[in-house]
Parts: sequence; structure tokens; C-alpha cells
Amino acid sequence: MNSSESKKDKQRELSSSSTLPCKRCPSEVESSGQGFAKKAKLDDSSAAVNSKQTSVKEEEEEEEDDDDDGDEEEEEEEEEDDEEDDIPISNRITKKSSVKAEEEEDEDDEEDDIPISNRITKKSSVKVEEEEDEDDEEDDIPISNRIKKKSSVKAEEEEDEDDIPISHRARKTPSVPVISKSSSRKKPNGAAVASSSGKTRKNNKSKESLKKDTQSSKVLQSSGGAQKWTTLVHNGVIFPPPYKPHGVKMLYKGKPVNLTAEQEEVATMYAVMLDTDYMNNPKFKENFMNDWRIILGRNHVIQSLEDCDFRPIYEWYQKEKEKKKQMSTEEKKAIKEEKMKAEEKYMWAIVDGVKEKVGNFRVEPPGLFRGRGEHPKMGKLKRRIHPSDITLNIGKDAPIPECPIPGERWKEIRHDNTVTWLAYWSDPINPKEFKYVFLAASSSLKGQSDKEKYEKARLLKEHIDGIRAAYSKDFTSEDPLKRQIAVATYLIDKLALRAGNEKDDEEAADTVGCCTLKVGNVEPVPPNTLKFDFLGKDSIRYQRDVQVEKAAFKAIKKFRSGKREDDDLFELLDTNKLNAHLKSLMPGLTAKVFRTYNASITLQRELDRLTNGRTPGDHAVEKYLIANKQVAILCNHQRSAPKTHDEQISRLRNKIEELKAVLDELRSDLVRVEKGKPQVGKTTKRNLAPEALKKKIDQTNVKIVRIEKQIETKEDMKNVALGTSKTNYLDPRISVAWCKRNEVPIEKIFTKTHLQKFAWAMDVHPDFSF
Repeated sequence: MNSSESKKDKQRELSSSSTLPCKRCPSEVESSGQGFAKKAKLDDSSAAVNSKQTSVKEEEEEEEDDDDDGDEEEEEEEEEDDEEDDIPISNRITKKSSVKAEEEEDEDDEEDDIPISNRITKKSSVKVEEEEDEDDEEDDIPISNRIKKKSSVKAEEEEDEDDIPISHRARKTPSVPVISKSSSRKKPNGAAVASSSGKTRKNNKSKESLKKDTQSSKVLQSSGGAQKWTTLVHNGVIFPPPYKPHGVKMLYKGKPVNLTAEQEEVATMYAVMLDTDYMNNPKFKENFMNDWRIILGRNHVIQSLEDCDFRPIYEWYQKEKEKKKQMSTEEKKAIKEEKMKAEEKYMWAIVDGVKEKVGNFRVEPPGLFRGRGEHPKMGKLKRRIHPSDITLNIGKDAPIPECPIPGERWKEIRHDNTVTWLAYWSDPINPKEFKYVFLAASSSLKGQSDKEKYEKARLLKEHIDGIRAAYSKDFTSEDPLKRQIAVATYLIDKLALRAGNEKDDEEAADTVGCCTLKVGNVEPVPPNTLKFDFLGKDSIRYQRDVQVEKAAFKAIKKFRSGKREDDDLFELLDTNKLNAHLKSLMPGLTAKVFRTYNASITLQRELDRLTNGRTPGDHAVEKYLIANKQVAILCNHQRSAPKTHDEQISRLRNKIEELKAVLDELRSDLVRVEKGKPQVGKTTKRNLAPEALKKKIDQTNVKIVRIEKQIETKEDMKNVALGTSKTNYLDPRISVAWCKRNEVPIEKIFTKTHLQKFAWAMDVHPDFSF
């Protein structure tokens, strides 16, 4: 049997396994632009799965796209937990009680994106306290630190659209703010439902055999062309459960109001946020009311948000949440097992016969959009996503995943082996953008993509001198477009700015990149300083004074001449023109490649400077953090100070005071012993020999110095996001080689997630240099 036949047989066996059950969609689907009918038996027992639903954030968010619109929602808990990852392992001092308190606080916030009905029922609720899933919680915590603290650290990742067809990025889908029950959603006119049953494939492989399939940690050989895979089998995505009405009535002008299930669901989304800062945001409240009014209808009694009293629903929600906290360990364990059983078949895909983990297989539940910064759409309703919104990508010979919601069908089935996404749908808030399902970061395809990305950045090192000489020459070109391209390229290179895309001001946040800078964003200050002030991706403010080359300074002044504050600085330029020019300088060169190159080369140089080729000793991790911080500053990776920052600092300072009290006692005992005074009671610790007391004094001093250093590090890093660059812009081989040279355990630098994502980099030679 040849290899291709063997692969097909294995694929058929795997697809029929109980771990990866697939059935054909009971309706007509399209393939490669042509419709074809697929018939299968409907599973009458199919039901929406109650499982934990979280906002879908692509695990393949490897780099920010040139579009600087920060439409993804940011969880502050992610940044709080990430702070621990920014601090040297040996310096972390934690207390079980404080950890537990922080985890309970995180739990409250993590429920924001879970359907209300799913948070309050024992069977459908999947949010569990810290003991629910210790393995999952430890995924992002450096291995060496897990015995000190068990908390979730989610790596901050950024979107990478390299595998997304360009046509998809520009496609428009109207935003529908109305939520409808998934069980009652009508099919499009003309949708044909097959009545005949299809034959199921024979199951020749056991569940145990499937679980033993290779989970690739090595990089596949590059295809050398557009094809990314030959066979692809997966089970689609899992949807949030339908809404379950609670029946608690809100008040309008002091009187109870009857609401439909649809109206009540949206009201509950708002009610559970009564204790947040969003209640003080006029734009959030305005957008919410505009969308809710559509669902209420023109003649509904509720006409004004100011006259609404959501407190009855809020109080009911708080009581239900408290009940959930009081659940027994057995109940929590049962919920966990139910969740895992329901999600198991969606967690994996078979790519070219190899079992690979899927990164984000959950469709986000409906909710109120929060955004980042002052996003103009905050408060708008994120409608429920249906199968008819979702396009799947599978192999031509693979069984079509069964549609999990009876009576509905997938939007489209594709067989595109030039991309690596498994599914996508239009973002309900920003319909010009899409949500994608990819393989997990630890997959072989992603590993190959990562390696190629960093190799491309290394290739830029060979061209950078020529590129810089070329754009410096064009600063004074008579061609105005050439001048603007030259200055924009210079800013992207020197400041690691994103390129930036034009956007509809009414459709996106008021964020800009290099090509979309306004005159008011850049102020020339003689002799050669530029004052930048603008909102970048995710509404992160970029405010910096930078000294530039005099020729570039003069060009900027000329670009500003005769323009108003809100006019484009580079009116002749857009990202397409810029990237076309960059590709003429080096194949595949984009603004993102510049950003990756400058981040990686900065880390390499800083590590070389700080360690100077010598083993840095006990301060190795601190030195790495200093180098990492320089990269974060270059890339403007900021974060707001974690909510628990002040509490953590206070706790550390209290610990110092306790140690100082111990130190005073030890010194007093040493003086007493040296003077030959009698022993103090029967306390062994108070009656040690002078040498033992001196040793304890030295040890206590070391502890105090270490905690003081930890406080200094926390204060220094509280507004710097180190994880973003480490995950998305820094060639992992730099860190691995540095750890090997300096005998630093890689677990002190990389989290478990990093170790999985960058498995391909672990065998790099210690002498590697970017």
C-alpha cells in the first residue's frame, strides 16, 4: 500500500472514531464555489452543549495586523496575572490566603463573557474555583513557580492574518444587533433539507488508539509552495447554550415590567455590570439603549434608560453567583467532567494523519461589547452567532462536521489547503473583520509559520543597511510620494510603528498607525525633535519625544505645511503603496517584519550588553527582564497597573517589616550570647551559638534585599507589558540560546505555553545569535 492510500485509510478510521465523530450536514453546502448536496441522518438527540464560553481570542494572534483598530476586548485579570510572569521566579513571595482571594476576584470578572443562564445552573455552569482544573490553570505559569502560586496567566497575543485570504479581510457583513434563540432561528429561503439517511463509516479504530496519535511538537518540512496541508479533518466549533430566562422582573418608573426572553437576556447583560465603571460611561449607555430599543420595539413601555431600575436582576444574579461559590467539590468535579466530555471532540483536528490540538474552538456568546480605551462601539450588543454565520474549511474527502444545532446548517464548506484556518465568521461588532479558528500555537503548522516569520526577520538583517541608505537618500527626493514613503519607512524602522490602515471613523476606534498619522499627531520641535501623541492599536497612547535625522525633520515640516490639524500627514500614502515598495526592497518585507526584526535585534543586543558573555549568576532573570523591558518600550507595549498592584506592594513591605523585627531580635541575641549572659527560656532559636546567629542574620538580610528588589521590579514593570513581545516579536531562539550559555533554566524565562509554542526552538545551539 502506498503512502497516500495509507493516509486516506488512517483518515477514514480516525474520522469514524468515537473521539472525533463527524456527520454530514443535513443540507446543501457549497464547495469551491459550486453547490453540492450532502445527505445524512439527523441526530434527534443533538442538543446545545452547556459549556464555559469565553470571548474568542485567536490563539494564532501572533502579530498585530497593519490595521490598528483595537476591537478585541481586554481582560484586566490577564494583565494582573501576567505581572507575576514579569517578576523573577526566585523573587516571588506569595501567601496562600492572598492567592485564594485574588483567584476569587478573578473568577468574578472571568464570568463577564459567559451567558447569564450558564452561570447559574449547576449542570450548565462551567466556571469553577481554583481546584476545578489545576492543570489548565498552570498552563501559563513558569514550571518552577507552580508550587508557589496556581493562577492563570494568559499570554497576550496579537492577530496574525498571514493565512487569511485578502478578499476575506475586506468583505462586509451587515451587523445585526438582534439576538434570536438558536433553537428557533429560521433557515434561509430555499434551504433544502435532506431526508434520506447517510451511511456511517465503520469504526475500525478504538478511542484509546486515537488518543495515542502523535501530537506533533516538531516542525513539518516547509511545503515550498502555497499548499499547507493535504488532509484535514475536524468537528467544527462548539456554540454557547441557548438562553434560559430567569423570570426576575426589572422596574420601569418603579413598576415591574414584563419582558420576552430575548429582551430579558439583553437586560441581564446590562444588569450584571451595574457595579462597573461602564455605568459612568455615556457612550456605553447610549449604545446599549440604541440596540436594546430595537429588540424592545417602538411601542414598548420602556422608552428611557434613566427610568430603568435593573437592581432586582442584579441582586438575583449576585445571589446565584454566591450559590455557585458554595457548590461542593463533587459538584464542581461533575461539571468539569461534563464540560470535558462535551468539548473533547472539538479539541482536536487530524492534519495529514497527525492529531493536532485546536486553539479556539468555542464560538463567543452574545454580550455587550466593551472594547479598549474609548472605543466608539462600546456598549453595543454582540449578537448570537449561528451555524449559518460560519464557514468551515476541511479536506475534500473529509466528512462534513455535523451541525450541532438542529434545523440549522453551516454557511459554507470550503476545501482550501493554502490556508490554516479551520473556521471563520464575521465579527458581530465590526463586520469588516473576521473571527478565525486556528490550530493551537503548539501545532506543527504554527511552529513552521513561526520559524519562517523569524527567519524572514533575520533575512532583513542582511538588507537593512541598503534599505536605510535608500530611504535616507529619498528624504530629499523631488518626487513627493517617494519622500513620504522614505519618511514613513524611516519612522517604522526607527520607532517600530505599525503601518496603520484607513478606517471608517464611525465604524472603528480613533486609532492610527504610521500611514494614517494626522498633522496634529506629530509636532516638530527644532532643531530635530518630533513630539508624537496619538492612539495606537487597542487605543494605547503613544506619547514620545524622538530625535530624528535632520533631513527627515525637514521633510515632516514640509508635509505639515498648509494643512489643518486633522489632515493626513502622508496624504499620498497608504499601506498598500508602502508594502508594495517594501516588497521591492526585499521579498516578503512588510512593516510587521521591521517590527519583528527591531524587537529581536534589540533583545539580542541588550542581553549581550548586560551579560557581556559571562554567566550573570543569581541576577540572570532580572537582567533578562531589563532587556525584555527595552523591547516593550520600543514596541509601546503598555498596560494599566494591575488592580492588585498596591495590595501586593503593601504585602511585600509588611513582609520586610516582619523580617526587620526578626533581624533586630537576632542581633539582640547575638550581643547577649557574646557577652555570656544566661539563656532566654527554653527557646532553641533564641539560644543558638554565635556562628549560627550570624548566619541567620546574613540570611535575613539577603531576604530583605531580595524583597526590596522585588518591590523595585514590580514598580518598574507595572505599566509595561512584557508578555506581548515575548510571545509575538522575539525570536525564541535568542532566549533559549542565552539560557543555555548562562545555565539559566528555560522555565524561568518561558511559561508552559511558551514551551509548547516554541518547541521547535529548544534544540538551538548555545552560540546562536539573531
